Amino acid sequence: MKPVNNVVIVGGGTSGWMCAAAIARMAPPNASITLVESEAIGVIGVGEATIPPLLEFNQFLGLDEHEVLRECQGTYKLGIEFVDWLDLGKRYFHPFGFYGRDTPEFAFHQLWLRLRALSETGKAPAELAGDINDYNLCAMAARLGRFAQPQGGSDAILSTLRHAYHFDSMRYGQLLRRYAEQRGVRRVEGLVDSVQQHPDHGMIESVTLSDGQVLAGELFIDCSGFKSLLIEGAMNSEFIDWSRYLPCDRALALSTTGTGAPDPFTRATADNAGWRWRIPLQTRMGNGYVYSSAFADEDDVHRALLAGAEGEALGNPRPLRFRTGHRRLFWEKNCVAIGLAGGFIEPLESTSIHLAQIGIQRLINLWPGRGINAAEIAHYNRIMTADYERLRDFIVLHYSATQRRDTEFWRYVGHMKIPDTLASKLEIFRGSGRVIAAPDDLFTPHSWLAVMLGQGINPTHYDALVDRVPETALIQNMRHLKDAIGKTAAALPSHEAYLKRYCAA
Repeated sequence: MKPVNNVVIVGGGTSGWMCAAAIARMAPPNASITLVESEAIGVIGVGEATIPPLLEFNQFLGLDEHEVLRECQGTYKLGIEFVDWLDLGKRYFHPFGFYGRDTPEFAFHQLWLRLRALSETGKAPAELAGDINDYNLCAMAARLGRFAQPQGGSDAILSTLRHAYHFDSMRYGQLLRRYAEQRGVRRVEGLVDSVQQHPDHGMIESVTLSDGQVLAGELFIDCSGFKSLLIEGAMNSEFIDWSRYLPCDRALALSTTGTGAPDPFTRATADNAGWRWRIPLQTRMGNGYVYSSAFADEDDVHRALLAGAEGEALGNPRPLRFRTGHRRLFWEKNCVAIGLAGGFIEPLESTSIHLAQIGIQRLINLWPGRGINAAEIAHYNRIMTADYERLRDFIVLHYSATQRRDTEFWRYVGHMKIPDTLASKLEIFRGSGRVIAAPDDLFTPHSWLAVMLGQGINPTHYDALVDRVPETALIQNMRHLKDAIGKTAAALPSHEAYLKRYCAA
């Protein structure tokens, strides 16, 4: 086996520079890292909203959170508000933080389900079981436009806060570029013209640029976006198409001027043939419409996007095309596909940057410093496929569990066959309120709970073991917890004030 001393990353943007920065952080001193990109190729750049695991990536690099938000004109994100998904006029909130307090015996939501059952028979006050988000500090803080960092030990209410960011993804990529170059990564300007592979075993030996420059290496990382120059162009890795589950394949993206204090949450509003995003940054508003070309044409979407956007347009809407799915092999021989080159799941839960992040983290955990190992490659492909499938199920849930039948698009997704893995999870929840999650699930049981309840999936029963808790104690404890969370949220500083104090752009 040939040791990996020379790494060539094809493609820049957020994924490419995340990859370069992370490898530079961990690579041995003798490693050479080269990234080739061209300023002539635009960056996709829809990833302006993120999810909490990105904090871990930034901490791994040693980046200061406030500095990142200053540099990237960012704001904080406590969750996502979903409007018109269950039905027209209905909305719910998916918070990143935790609901109430789990006990050693019971998940908190099982206690809440029992409380709701007691309220339906008049044995408990209705207001205590009205909205489970009353027991979630992230949801309450978002409702009030407030923000703070998590604090205290595990028993502290403030410790239940979790957050992510809204930011300018192009600026984030530039920040990571500076980080990587300061640690020895060499950037080459150019376009890949051809790929040279070993005639016997098919390993990539080098790439040749349009100016004739040859970049040789032992490991090649494909960050070329939807073009998939290496993983498809050279390795012919099959694409597993999930459009039957997730039919949206187009988007229009538009920036507008800001319209006041930025909300600490993303908003996703369901529309006739898809949904519209609203992402508040410090200096502007990110807007977009994700839709299915089978159910709408671009002109109609263009009009709907402009009509629904707040503020004044900063340019014309930018069209994007994509396929939902992934490569059967993310890692083939000595080529690893990261980010969009490896797969894409529409940005409904802001997972695009995260999918690049987990691909990078798993690659580093299996770093082939002493040579390419077939067993490790097979393991990487198994766990990446499982990551994508679990995330697919979570996104499909938003579409399939809907009562909307007002357009052809919503009639299709409301009646489509869903993956068996998702169907099984929903059947268990409907029966007993149990949320079955794998240890490596990106989204916690709290997230699954928020979306299942928000999309109108209500359990028939709760866990029977919860009946061991005395009714009086349950009611008293829930009243105390709801009151404490409400008062804590009200005492937090406003999101706008926090940004101005710590990370004003």
